[in-house]
Amino acid sequence: MADSSNTRVPRMIRLPGFIGEEPVGLGDAIARATSVLGIRPCGGCARRAASLNRWVAFSGQPTAQGSDR
Repeated sequence: MADSSNTRVPRMIRLPGFIGEEPVGLGDAIARATSVLGIRPCGGCARRAASLNRWVAFSGQPTAQGSDR
């Protein structure tokens, strides 16, 4: 089995009005929220954020694949 974690395309979820034109990954969104709450990142936070970013991304623009349902 080939490792496809590097080539995985994140599921795009459209949130018009909340997210700008640039997509924001789920890991980045969680990192921002915890930072605002005063929670300091641990050693594995960057790894988890990268993994979550590969899984889901939020965008304010419609997607070409139509996967924002």
